[in-house]
Amino acid sequence: MASHVVLEKRAPLTREESGTLFSQTMGLVAVTAGLFTAGAYVARNVSPGWSWVFFAGSVLALIGMSIAAQRSENLAVGLLFAFGLFIGAAISPTISYYARADPQALWQAGGATALFVAGFGAFGYATRRDLSKIARASFWALIVLILFGVVTILVNVPHGDVVYAVVGLVVFAGLTSYDFQRLRRTKDVRSAPLLAASIFLDILNVFLLLLSLAGRDNN
Repeated sequence: MASHVVLEKRAPLTREESGTLFSQTMGLVAVTAGLFTAGAYVARNVSPGWSWVFFAGSVLALIGMSIAAQRSENLAVGLLFAFGLFIGAAISPTISYYARADPQALWQAGGATALFVAGFGAFGYATRRDLSKIARASFWALIVLILFGVVTILVNVPHGDVVYAVVGLVVFAGLTSYDFQRLRRTKDVRSAPLLAASIFLDILNVFLLLLSLAGRDNN
């Protein structure tokens, strides 16, 4: 899921402003990732039922951030950090399971995620080709993929988990490239929290998809 916002028309940013926006956005991504890790650690021994509560909190924080982005950048940043903490706590059972059963899968998924995001992020940031069509196609493919995931829960689909993960990586390759292109093309420095949320969600989804594949390969 990526956060997209329609920004009012402004003059193009200078090279210095673009560099500042990039560093600010990636700094927010790094802090959010750190809070995600903290949330996952703090909630490691919490009852799995609480995951739904934490997930609901993360969704509310994300919605609130989208509303607050054009009114108060500080509030948007605070809600972004709250989102990172809540989503980390929500996914803590999954992280804890792999940490106990297959810690190697965590390291493999983490390293592969870094390479994946660096590669497709660099492509999106550098290319002059408009990736908006790819982003739209990826968005609709993501909706279909979610529906497929629901079907695999209800019906036994041979190798459904592998298909889900591989197709998901293709989808997020497109979304990651587009979000980094938005980071280069945006004309509003206030958009850093929303861009950071989109990029963090790309990273998180890629990590979880790779984790499912790494865990399967190590079994």
